[in-house]
Amino acid sequence: MTPRHLIAQARFDSPLGPITLAASAQGLAGLWFDAQAYHPGKLDAPLDTEQPFITQAHEELERYWQGSRQPFAVRLDPQGTPFQQAVWRTLLDIPAGHTSTYASVAARAGSPRAVRAAGAAIGRNPLSIIVPCHRVLGRDGSLTGYAGGLQRKQALLRLEGALSTPAAA
Repeated sequence: MTPRHLIAQARFDSPLGPITLAASAQGLAGLWFDAQAYHPGKLDAPLDTEQPFITQAHEELERYWQGSRQPFAVRLDPQGTPFQQAVWRTLLDIPAGHTSTYASVAARAGSPRAVRAAGAAIGRNPLSIIVPCHRVLGRDGSLTGYAGGLQRKQALLRLEGALSTPAAA
């Protein structure tokens, strides 16, 4: 889903490749890696690296890349259905260094039988890293699905201390 009412966007380099940040008047609306699944494509918003939500998110991401486990504090404005919003709020409760499963996320979002739908909502998370969809694993602990690619998921989990050994390919 392409964010509506964007007022600014900016591109930055990250240790895992270029990212695009997008903001609405209400908060950070998007954070995507280049070429990730469900990337909205070209955004209709001016480039503005000084927009306050973008600046705050960029500063918090820089601390994150240095190993900070502090939760992100930037105000968020992801666009999605009520169910997607419930799933994304649930993801925010998974602390750095910890993981969860798709079934657990579905249950905590209020729909324990909607595991596949929760997985689809997780995959369409418009705020990679900040809304930590990378912390969700398969029932057996396997690294399944990540819109930004499994190598990035593995790297993010390793950075957070939730994955200490290289995962099998």
